Amino acid sequence: MNLNRKTIIALVVAVIILLLAICLFVWKSTQPSSSSQTKLASTQTQHIEKAEVLPFLNLQQVKADYALPFCEKKNCIDVDIQTIKTQDAWLNEWIAKSQAKVIQDQIDLKKDLSLQQAINAYVKKSDEWQDKYSKNRAYELHLHTRIASQRNQYVLLQLGLDTKQEELTIKDRYYFFVADRKLHKSLALLDVLQKDQQTSVHQMVQVAYQDWLKKQTADIKKEAPKTLYWGQADWFFDGEGVGLHYQANQITKEAPQLDIYLSKEQTKKILQPEVYEQMF
Repeated sequence: MNLNRKTIIALVVAVIILLLAICLFVWKSTQPSSSSQTKLASTQTQHIEKAEVLPFLNLQQVKADYALPFCEKKNCIDVDIQTIKTQDAWLNEWIAKSQAKVIQDQIDLKKDLSLQQAINAYVKKSDEWQDKYSKNRAYELHLHTRIASQRNQYVLLQLGLDTKQEELTIKDRYYFFVADRKLHKSLALLDVLQKDQQTSVHQMVQVAYQDWLKKQTADIKKEAPKTLYWGQADWFFDGEGVGLHYQANQITKEAPQLDIYLSKEQTKKILQPEVYEQMF
C-alpha cells in the first residue's frame, strides 16, 4: 500500500496525540484530588499541632530528697521540704534548683547550688548561730511546693516559706518561678516581653508602685526607692494576665508585700504574640 506524504504526516500526528492523551490520563490518575489534598494538609496540620502540645503534668506531692547531718544537741535544726514530682525529669530538677535558691535567700547566699548543697549551707549557718551562745536555738525552715498554674509549656511554681532564724520569724512568705518546659528554661518577665514594650511595662509598674507607696508609713516612704526595679522580680500569670510579686520586707525593711496585676489587655499588648497565645 502506497501512502502519500500528507497521509504519513497525519498518521504520525494522530499517534503523538494519542500518546499525549494516554500520558495525561496516567498522570492524573496518580495525583490526589483537591479534596484529598485538603484532607492531607489538614491531617498534617493536626499532627503538627498535636506535636506542639505538651502532656499535662501528673503531680505527686512527696517529701524532697535531702539529708540532714546527725545531731547530738538538745535543740537540732528543723528542715522540712515538701515538693512535687512529675513525669518531666527536667522540671523536677528545675523545681529542686528553685527550692535551693529560696533556701539560699534566707542566708543571703547567691550561688548555683543543688538542693542538698543549699541545705548544707543553711545547716552551717545555724550551727554558727548556736555556737555563739549556748541558749541560741537552731534554725527552722518549712517549705511547701505548689504548681499554681500550667499552660502548655509554661509552668508557674509557687514556694511557700515559714522560718525561724535567730530573732526573726517569717510566716507565709511566697516565691514565684516561671519555666518553659519546651525550651528547658527558667523565665524572667524580660524573656517574654516584646522588645519595644519595656518602657510601657516600666510605666505600668511605676504607677502601681506609687499608688502602693502613698498608703505606706512615713518610715517606709523615707527608705523606699523612688523607682521600683522589676526586671528580675518574681512574676506570675493567672486567668486574666501577668503580674509582679514583691515579698514583705523586699522593697524596704518593714514594708508589706506588693502584688502588681496587669489586665488582660495590658498583658496582650506587652507579651510576645506566640507566648500570649500559649499562656492565655
